[in-house]
Amino acid sequence: MDNTLIIRNEVQEIQALQDTLYVIGGKWRLPIMNSLCNGNTRFREIERSIPGITTRMLSKELRELEQNGIISRTVHDNSPVLVEYKTTEYCKTFSSILLEMIRWGIEHKKHITRKSE
Repeated sequence: MDNTLIIRNEVQEIQALQDTLYVIGGKWRLPIMNSLCNGNTRFREIERSIPGITTRMLSKELRELEQNGIISRTVHDNSPVLVEYKTTEYCKTFSSILLEMIRWGIEHKKHITRKSE
């Protein structure tokens, strides 16, 4: 057994959590990332896959996710112009966390449902 003492830096941990929440936080960013991971690449496909999101909010969140390197936006010069959104390789580093959050959410709902019965 490794008896190495791990010294934790609480200030650094809090800053890392705040940075993470800044990038993925809010009501819409994780559902957008999930939609993209499920193969939706066009604006309307993403919009239709997320109940309740407005066109304006989706546009804003896509822009911010692109600025943070989570997604890429490609404009194809067709007629009409075709815009595609895709997750970046960098985004894929988050996929196991996203899947675990989905699993936790499913289990949490079961936990709360059992509790209220």
